[in-house]
Amino acid sequence: MTKKILIIDDSALMRRVLSDIIKSDNRFVVEDLANNGLEGFDLVTRENKAYDAIILDINMPKMNGIEFLETLEKHRIKTKVIVVSTIAKEGAKETIRALELGAFDFITKPESLYEVKSSSFKNRILKCLCAALSLENEVIDEEIVSVRQVIREINKEKKAVTTEKKETVIQPRTMKPRVNTTTTQNHKIVALACSTGGPKALQSVIPLLPKNMDCSILIVQHMPAGFTKSLAVRLNELSQVLVKEAEDGEDVLKGVVYIAKGGKHMKLVQGADGKMKIAITDEPARLGLKPCADIMYESIVETSLEEVTCVVLTGMGADGTKGIKLLKEKKDVYVIAQDEES
Repeated sequence: MTKKILIIDDSALMRRVLSDIIKSDNRFVVEDLANNGLEGFDLVTRENKAYDAIILDINMPKMNGIEFLETLEKHRIKTKVIVVSTIAKEGAKETIRALELGAFDFITKPESLYEVKSSSFKNRILKCLCAALSLENEVIDEEIVSVRQVIREINKEKKAVTTEKKETVIQPRTMKPRVNTTTTQNHKIVALACSTGGPKALQSVIPLLPKNMDCSILIVQHMPAGFTKSLAVRLNELSQVLVKEAEDGEDVLKGVVYIAKGGKHMKLVQGADGKMKIAITDEPARLGLKPCADIMYESIVETSLEEVTCVVLTGMGADGTKGIKLLKEKKDVYVIAQDEES
């Protein structure tokens, strides 16, 4: 069945571009267009129209994208929303807020007409729509190995642990714990990878970590430059542990969560004194990803760490698969994966 899409954007050019992209795939149809959030909300409610997905701008008159999402939440209207945002710092903060309000994912709005007409922007739109609506994505390489398959192979001899799921209300905290400045060769590391839907998943995990956490956490969240700092700031406000955007050359300390800088790669390196440090590099993107989780996992192989916990949360594609397999060949690795249902 053809999926109905609503486009909400105050730019006539973007509405036209997005419409052309969506119409290029016969699985989708542009059902309606709206100039702002207020018009979009009227279509959803007064016109009582059902849309399979909504493409939403943030900066609009009358009712902006954040207000639109807040209004949907207030009226308990659930629908798949993909945010198209600029990469300005202010826009980054608003984009993180949009994800908190239930937006499925975001795509950075092109900065030039050339980029608007590029196949890259088109593919990102279609790829995200396919993921949001659980459709096969023809853009993705069909030979990609399933991350879950690798995880099953790694953990097949491990004892399964079942934990009771509980709904937890998270309140922002202003006080931060004293950071343990000890970093040794026996340092415990949790290396986490996430992509589409990652910010929302991280907000369900990181704020629950105890303030006396006896390890460091490295996170690769697929995000472009300009967004990861806002993500780190927001998670830090909600958490007992310190959450920060990783910086090149800084020591890796227990009780701290490091988020890879958008548009760069993050590696774990070990100095001659045995201390673990962060390395931020500007290598080419791998699989079109920068930061890339495989690069983070591969860097851990070169350290003296004997035990590593790998965590794979929500996302698309197979980033992390090869890195985890390589780690398994060299070290004792335990992998935790988000279940498909969540």
